[in-house]
Amino acid sequence: GNKEVVASYWGIKGEEVKKEDGTPWKWNCFRPWETYQADLTIDLKKHHVPTTFLDKLAYWTVKSLRFPTDVFFQRRYGCRAMMLETVAAVPGMVGGMLLHCKSLRRFEHSGGWIKTLLDEAENERMHLMTFMEVSQPRWYERALVFTVQGVFFNAYFLAYLASPKLAHRVVGYLEEEAIHSYTEFLKELDKGTIENVPAPAIAIDYWRLPADSTLRDVVMVVRADEAHHRDVN
Repeated sequence: GNKEVVASYWGIKGEEVKKEDGTPWKWNCFRPWETYQADLTIDLKKHHVPTTFLDKLAYWTVKSLRFPTDVFFQRRYGCRAMMLETVAAVPGMVGGMLLHCKSLRRFEHSGGWIKTLLDEAENERMHLMTFMEVSQPRWYERALVFTVQGVFFNAYFLAYLASPKLAHRVVGYLEEEAIHSYTEFLKELDKGTIENVPAPAIAIDYWRLPADSTLRDVVMVVRADEAHHRDVN
């Protein structure tokens, strides 16, 4: 009826935000000043060769996780991306939280790492919000997300407590695998196996893409983001 709809987690209406052209901003999950243009010139082939024991442990842990993912999703890259992003958004939040607590305990500055890791987590979450518009997960895939996220969060939390270096190296290798997955996604789009539909509106606003952008353009900027996260970790 005449009741006002409030799209907010806390049920509180936020301030009215407008785009640069004066039109209303329709997204609550991010604001205009948080948007950006991805750097597509970043090196996608960079690889950290494992040398130390921790490097090799991180590398083979990630490689072992890829096999069941390939078996389960096969060439359903939209759903694979959805699952990948529910996991990829965890490390930045865990690392940022633990460094935040460490900063409080030691009464010292973080050197900027807390903000960097939380921004990484938020960026990965926006990847998920985008791919949710492209691929609607089935009920058993949603159930799998609950299981995988629960296991991964706790495992990564313990790993970060034991060795932050190991934890970041795991993320670096995870991002290398993400780059590979999105490259395969692009190949399927170019072959026509996956329909190159128009880009979701949320992606156009978040990455400041042209209005006529397609799914391929979205995968390109997401892959560039993953390469940046790889380098940071």
